[in-house]
Amino acid sequence: MKPYQKEFITFAISHKVLTFGSFSLKSGRTSPYFFNAGLFNTGEALAEIGRFYAAALQDSGLPFDVLFGPAYKGIPLVASLVIALNNGFKKNAPYAFNRKEKKDHGEGGSIVGSPLKGQIVVVDDVITAGTAIRESVGIIQGEGAKLSGVLIALDRREKGTGVEVSAIQQVEKEYGVPVVAIVTLDHVLEYLKEAGGYDKEVEDITAYRTQWGI
Repeated sequence: MKPYQKEFITFAISHKVLTFGSFSLKSGRTSPYFFNAGLFNTGEALAEIGRFYAAALQDSGLPFDVLFGPAYKGIPLVASLVIALNNGFKKNAPYAFNRKEKKDHGEGGSIVGSPLKGQIVVVDDVITAGTAIRESVGIIQGEGAKLSGVLIALDRREKGTGVEVSAIQQVEKEYGVPVVAIVTLDHVLEYLKEAGGYDKEVEDITAYRTQWGI
C-alpha cells in the first residue's frame, strides 16, 4: 500500500465516509462497511479528495486529453481533481461534465466545460452496477471521443448480482479499458489490520469478502 492510499483511508474514516456496522445495499446484501463519498462535503474535504484522485491518476499512467465527471457526484470530484493536478503536478488538465437535461438556449447542448475530444478518463466515486459509466460512454462516443479509462475512489472487489465478476470487471471487459481505484477493499483490510483495534471489523469484512468477493 502506497502512502497516499493509507492517507486516503485515514481521511475517509475520519470524515465518516467509510464506516463500519451493518448496512443494507440495493443488491439486498448486508454489508459490514459502507462508503459514502457524498460526505466529502466541505471545502477542506474536497481539496483533500482531489489530491488523492490526482495521486492515483498520476500513479496509473492513464492517458487522457480531457477528464469527465458524470452528473451529479462526478462534477465536484473532477473539478477537485483538476485543481489538484494543477497545484500538485503543474498539469493544466481540461475537464467537462454533463447536464442531466439538454439546454436549448444560451450555449446549448448537454456538455459543460471543455469539448470532449481525444481520450477521455471518467471520474466518479464508485461503480456499483456500471449504469453511470455506460451513460458516460454514450455521451463520450456521441461527441466523437474515446474512453481511455475510469478513475474511482473505492473498488469493493465484489461480485455483481447473479454473476461471478464485479461491475468493475464487467466495465473493463465491455469497453476494453482499465478501471483505476484510489484504494480497493484489500487495501482497507490491510489498513485495519495494521492499525489495530479493528478485530471485529476485519472478521466481518473477511467473511463478507469470502462470500461475495471476486
